[in-house]
Amino acid sequence: MRKLGKWVGETVKMSSYSAEAETSPLLVNNAAERWWSKIIDVDEAKDQILFALPMILTNVAYYFIPLVSVMFAGHLGELELAGSNLANSWASVSGFALMVGLSGALETLCGQGYGAKQYRMLGIYLQASCIITLIFVIAASVLWWYSDIVLSLLHQDPQISKAAGLYLKYLIPGLLAYGLLQNILRFLQTQSIVMPLVVCSLLPLVLHIGIAYALVHCTTLAYKGAPLAASISLWISVLMLGLYVLKAKKFEGTWNGFRSESLSHIFSNLKIALPSAAMVCLEYWAFEILVLLAGLMPNSEVTTSLIAMCVNTEAVAYMFAYGLSAAASTRVSNELGAGNPDRAKHAMSVTLKLTILLALCIVLALAFGHNLWASLFSDSQVIINSYSKMTPFLVVSILCDFIQGILSGVARGCGWQHLAMCINLATFYLVGMTIAAILGFKVKLYAKGLWIGLICGLSVQTIGLLLLTKFTKWTRIESPRYSLQKPVEVLV
Repeated sequence: MRKLGKWVGETVKMSSYSAEAETSPLLVNNAAERWWSKIIDVDEAKDQILFALPMILTNVAYYFIPLVSVMFAGHLGELELAGSNLANSWASVSGFALMVGLSGALETLCGQGYGAKQYRMLGIYLQASCIITLIFVIAASVLWWYSDIVLSLLHQDPQISKAAGLYLKYLIPGLLAYGLLQNILRFLQTQSIVMPLVVCSLLPLVLHIGIAYALVHCTTLAYKGAPLAASISLWISVLMLGLYVLKAKKFEGTWNGFRSESLSHIFSNLKIALPSAAMVCLEYWAFEILVLLAGLMPNSEVTTSLIAMCVNTEAVAYMFAYGLSAAASTRVSNELGAGNPDRAKHAMSVTLKLTILLALCIVLALAFGHNLWASLFSDSQVIINSYSKMTPFLVVSILCDFIQGILSGVARGCGWQHLAMCINLATFYLVGMTIAAILGFKVKLYAKGLWIGLICGLSVQTIGLLLLTKFTKWTRIESPRYSLQKPVEVLV
């Protein structure tokens, strides 16, 4: 009996150990979840990450379509390489940045309209924004048509300016496509419909490689075929997204056909679109001014290459932050439209925490792999070593740029573009460029001085946007009341 009792006791003890072993992973998982929930709202974070990833892929695809054209043109010769690069930079600051900025009005209007369940108004806002885009494309196209003269007046090499001007003339159709794309993208983004954007951007990118090769190497167009291929590929993307909006049943509430009512919303849309465009362009231009200032320094070839590499690094890094910026804008605008300012602030705090984690990952990758990254741009050991010395400054600027990117997305979601524009103007030009010029030329810090000036501008901008979100009342923008009651005429 004693042996039997001892055997039963040992059996019960072993079974308890077994049960404890089986449940311990669950206990560990639950403890981990509780630990994470204290730091961040896990469900909100998951939703934002699933939203941000497709937006990052979409942004990268649209960034690479014109860049692939530059690569094909660059292989035709040194003049073609210089001309296409100059044209692409000029296109970014005088056209593409403008289109991105103008579409920012839809982040406010469509985002808050969707949150308020005014679904019919989303299609009206989209049409009004497309009309505004068309007007500004016409103005930008005139500038592009005479860009060879403009670039020559800006003291660029006459032959390179002529090559850039020719390139831009064949890229004009692509500017309209890019503007319409940005509007449709915002229309879908504010409804949290993002996966179709990935398909309608990656597929045209893949097709673009074949189209560019065929036009550049298999036709008499040669150099002119590169920008024409970019225009064709952008229009393919427009047609794909346009057909999706017209045919998909999920847009029956938000798209009711073309309506004359949209004409009455052009002015109200423009009041948000213009500050939004200025807000984006002021930041784009600040980075380009740094490159121009670098060209005025002693040993300008090395300094210009170094600053251009830093600007490109910042741009590539910001593509990752862009997805979270779009998530912040959408979540904030939707919640404000629904009348939930506290939930909008909560969504912003979650996005900021995710951004800091993402920025740290990218900064660590840059810190350990800066020589490998620099070698992709240049084989010169002098430039690679100089870039290595710039890496600590790049780390600081990327951290600031990530945080301000999220706060800028919040500003677009809240409809504060006019206030953010004033902050960008003051911080980048009164603070950043002034300090950059003093440190770069007077103190003779050269490239480091220019980038320290940019860091000062970004830091003050971040502080300004933080104060804006802290002390400005989070409310819905007022939409015209007549728009909800007025009978409308269907045009198509």
